[in-house]
Amino acid sequence: MSKMLQTTAAAASDADLLDQTANAVRAAGSALRERYGEVVRYQTREELMRALAANDDMALDILRPRLTHLRPDAGWVEDELDGGALPPGEWWVVDPAEGNINHLHALPEWAVTATLVRENQPVLTAVHLPLTGDTYTALTGAGAYLDGRPLHVSRTADLGLSIVATSQARPDEDEQVVRRVGSSITSMLFDALVVRTAVPATLHLLNVAAGRIDAFWQFAGARADLLPGALLVTEAGGQISDAQGRPWTPHSESLLAAAPGIHAQAVATLSH
Repeated sequence: MSKMLQTTAAAASDADLLDQTANAVRAAGSALRERYGEVVRYQTREELMRALAANDDMALDILRPRLTHLRPDAGWVEDELDGGALPPGEWWVVDPAEGNINHLHALPEWAVTATLVRENQPVLTAVHLPLTGDTYTALTGAGAYLDGRPLHVSRTADLGLSIVATSQARPDEDEQVVRRVGSSITSMLFDALVVRTAVPATLHLLNVAAGRIDAFWQFAGARADLLPGALLVTEAGGQISDAQGRPWTPHSESLLAAAPGIHAQAVATLSH
């Protein structure tokens, strides 16, 4: 088989795999939606962690067997908060309840995500928002979509007219990162039109890919909350880097996803 035919066959196989991955995150999302509605009360950190784990376990009971069946030899990232590079080969990077804390508080900003990483590059991703029924998908080299409709980042070229967003990677981040987040928000409040701050990161990145907001940045972070959105933004025509404009990898200490027209301006603001 020629190299071109092999590439075409691989793309077709990955496209079919993406469809089945999307079905898996929809099924997990449906189960989590059944648990959604009332604020879950907790008095201690231990009670909070048990409530978060209950959501994760319910979704993983659906996701793990389905995704393992699709790619039996692929590794599985056990900790959704892990960062950095992965060993060689294929890996499933899954967040069974992205924005889990919002789910517990009866807030609508949460999702189920699954991303296949091959040789440390995201190949495909599916993100499902159970409360709206929306499913966002992206396949490397084939574009980003919302329920089959192509996504495109915004065409804005003026940071001063832009809506931008950021998120905290985790509630117990070290002091240096927390202060860096705070100073970056202050800088953006001077330079951008509107600054949004909320968790989770994935939902902001979806909005960048869909052209609803113009840029998102975050300091620190895990693979599971950055890889899905990074692939969606890239495939929707956006620009990905770290906050200083250098190429982004899972090792990077920051991520910036922006419409190409304001990327350089956002880098300049965050560099201050």
